[in-house]
Amino acid sequence: MKKIELLAPAGDLDRLKLALLYGADAVYIGGKEMSLRSHASNFTIEDIKEGVEFAHNLNKKVYITCNMVMHNEDKKNALNYLQELKKCKVDGIITSSLDLINLNNQFVGNEMHISTQLSTLNTEAIKFYQNYKVTRVVLGRECSLKEIKDICANTPVEIEVFIHGGMCSSYSGKCMLSNVMTLRDANRGGCAHSCRWKYYLYEWKNRLNKKNEYFAMSSKDLCALKDIPKLIKAGVASLKIEGRMKSYNYLCAIISAYRKCIDDYYDNKKLNYKYYYDLMSYGENRVTGQGFLHGEVTINEQLFTLNEEFKNAGDFIGIVRSYDKELKIANVEIKNKILSDCEYIKLSPRHKPKKFKIQKMYFENNEVNVFTVANKIVQIKTKEMFKPYDIIHAKREEKR
Repeated sequence: MKKIELLAPAGDLDRLKLALLYGADAVYIGGKEMSLRSHASNFTIEDIKEGVEFAHNLNKKVYITCNMVMHNEDKKNALNYLQELKKCKVDGIITSSLDLINLNNQFVGNEMHISTQLSTLNTEAIKFYQNYKVTRVVLGRECSLKEIKDICANTPVEIEVFIHGGMCSSYSGKCMLSNVMTLRDANRGGCAHSCRWKYYLYEWKNRLNKKNEYFAMSSKDLCALKDIPKLIKAGVASLKIEGRMKSYNYLCAIISAYRKCIDDYYDNKKLNYKYYYDLMSYGENRVTGQGFLHGEVTINEQLFTLNEEFKNAGDFIGIVRSYDKELKIANVEIKNKILSDCEYIKLSPRHKPKKFKIQKMYFENNEVNVFTVANKIVQIKTKEMFKPYDIIHAKREEKR
């Protein structure tokens, strides 16, 4: 049996490296053109070349998103961009444009995947896309487990399924709220997430929500952790995590949890969901539900209040950039308040979270006891050894 692919998002080159190091088999990224996340950093051609080389050295893959709804002006540089991506040796292009696929098939020859933006939910649609020589279809997030199993059994192309992250309150992202309210086109990368705003709720002229209480109309994030065995047995080729604009901390925690679950399944180990969820809890997750995987959604999959939208925000202390083995000093890029003479948690690729204590801390060669300036580098001295991209986290018991 070919092992299922764990596919993770990366908003920039640094996150690409982190995602692959923490266990993703492949990453999907957006270039400066045709990407549906216009507010992510996105990749220049040189960044894409470096990212692909880094991934291929690890025997892993890089896919490029060209999934915005294309207008005429977006097509002017399309052929040149496809040719540049071919030179970069990318492993596939994710798109919702059949015109772009035709252009690629005629003149370039990149591997092409159908984006979830096309809301593919049945085998007949997939058979139609086969005529365009696509090798993979990313299913719409409205599919149930039963439908996914049936689709996988009746199509020769690879099937990719979302397992974690944001769920659009509209049908497969086809939402116009952002366009109308802010003139930011959700289908061209500019979504303002209007469904997550705070609203007054009225029945005709009668306001239903009380003072200081507001209504939202968004979906809870998807979490399919307990359905991983079923998705593997169904014949799914790739499991996709959403979030090209997510933090280092989020990527580290979510990828680690799914990586461990998948590996344990293939190694015939007992699946320890408590441990996987604990790993996942180190990331700043929104509250989650099961989406459409078990049938039509209920109130349990909806987020009508934003009071508890995020969990564990602020626990992320910093990311290790380098480590001096002789001096036992780690250079840490700080994200939240850090104290010397204090215990923290180290998160590392493929390792259990581990407690350690900071003995001394320095900023610009001066010893400090506390540091709060985000994105600055501090040096921490500790008995614990570190590697680049290790994550420093607040102790869990201090936050409960």
